[in-house]
Amino acid sequence: MAKILCVLYDDPVDGFPKSYARDDIPTLDGYPSGQTLPTPSAIDFRPGELLGSVSGELGLREFLAGLGHTFIVTSDKDGADSVFERELPGADIVISQPFWPAYLTAARIAKAPRLKLAVTAGIGSDHVDLQAASEHGLTVAEVTYSNSISVSEHVVMLILSLVRNYIPSYQWVVNGGWNIADCVSRSYDLEGMDVGTVAAGRIGTAVLRRLKPFGVKLHYTDRHRLPESVERDLDVTFHPDAESMVRVCDVVTINAPLHPETEHMFNDAMIGKMKRGSYLVNTARGKICDRDAVVRALQSGQLAGYAGDVWFPQPAPRDHPWRTMPHHGMTPHVSGTSLSAQARYAAGVREILECWFDGRPIREEYLIVDKGKLAGAGAHSYSAGNATGGSDEAERFRQQTK
Repeated sequence: MAKILCVLYDDPVDGFPKSYARDDIPTLDGYPSGQTLPTPSAIDFRPGELLGSVSGELGLREFLAGLGHTFIVTSDKDGADSVFERELPGADIVISQPFWPAYLTAARIAKAPRLKLAVTAGIGSDHVDLQAASEHGLTVAEVTYSNSISVSEHVVMLILSLVRNYIPSYQWVVNGGWNIADCVSRSYDLEGMDVGTVAAGRIGTAVLRRLKPFGVKLHYTDRHRLPESVERDLDVTFHPDAESMVRVCDVVTINAPLHPETEHMFNDAMIGKMKRGSYLVNTARGKICDRDAVVRALQSGQLAGYAGDVWFPQPAPRDHPWRTMPHHGMTPHVSGTSLSAQARYAAGVREILECWFDGRPIREEYLIVDKGKLAGAGAHSYSAGNATGGSDEAERFRQQTK
């Protein structure tokens, strides 16, 4: 029997929901690419429930208990005395989420001799040292596409929030004011602007499709160029690298995975090449941007706004400067964990586990590392190496909230 160690985020501060704002969520027939949704043999939850927090347990408790496996669920993931650290040496499988990641560093992998499978409940497995995973023969899998559209919707929301100065305007209402001049002194129309995405994979392409009706000029850069028919349909301009693209854009949205080639891509030099007063949106990974370079650019006016929901580490310490920098639209990492998305990634995790326990192949598109090398979606999106360095700083959030 296996020991499965699952790290999820905390329940709501007022307790696990007894009811929800909606009675159901729409049923999808498939993803835009034609890829099928997760296909587990069954699910033990109602779609639309809160599954990503500790009490939700990804809807896996009944399934795993029925097979006789040990299932440990915790939100205590950082530091030498954390539940995750204590339980990891005996774990066969680790399940984690990008929103509240259990960083599987090389040191932690070395402490877990029984570990064979690391599953990301969602997309983006950079919280795992992929190099160490390859060297130790781990399989790393994620639920590809499960929340890509969720994130793309969030990107459009953030772009409009920045350009139209929504958040400060909302705050004037909350504070009892009617300060129209203050609200509109930083408000512009998105129409006619040049908008570019760094990476045009599932999320980036979905962003382009959603922005096209706004009457903007679209741009992208990616190491895999889109088919000519797609470029024509979207009326989008390809750029060979991010540097050439950002020079012409009013808005840049980052939709690339984090790996050694993208780590700190948006540093002082890259941001300095952007138009003065442009906007930067990052729902990919916080470490793609240099933390302090973003702060400096907002303070100087080089950037008119920065928004996103990804930080490094996660959770970010309370004194992280992105919490207090000017003209930002930051939230916790929520873009890909809507209740709609949770139903898909929870079902996908169960599908992966069913395949693993039955000795059946995991879907190729779910694989990140397999048989000692990048595989499936991992071979397409990542480069070899490690991007977990510095993740131990996440313990400071835990210490600051005690």
